[in-house]
Amino acid sequence: MYDARSRYVAASVETASPARLLTMLCDRLLLDVQRAAHALGAGQRPQATQHLAHAQEIVAELIASLDVDAWEGGPRLLSIYTWLHGELLSAAASGDAERVDACARVVEPLARTWHEAADAVARTAAPAVPAPVAAYAATAAPGAGLLGVG
Repeated sequence: MYDARSRYVAASVETASPARLLTMLCDRLLLDVQRAAHALGAGQRPQATQHLAHAQEIVAELIASLDVDAWEGGPRLLSIYTWLHGELLSAAASGDAERVDACARVVEPLARTWHEAADAVARTAAPAVPAPVAAYAATAAPGAGLLGVG
């Protein structure tokens, strides 16, 4: 079961667009922060620390891949990522559930925003109908499908 799941996840990552990879990272970041909060609430600090460490790795990757010069909001996004990384480190070191909750309150809308941006990119990048197909459709008999069948 685990091998099949691992292969599925690996294939999903390998074939994902850059926008989809970003949303996958943000979704996992949110899941890690939520799991850490739950673990701290249940008194399971070692598990919380593991989830926070993984969340830190994700934020570090987001920082490393961010091109702050690509758009005017880049430096502000970098400051959010940097703050988030520091808070995750502090929360892991101290076991501070309030810090974890504060991180979750930042990550959740951030993940939602990245999903909205990825959806917008996907809508604008939708493949156009090839010219020969469009020309055929214009001359085909009414009610005939692409292959000439109703």
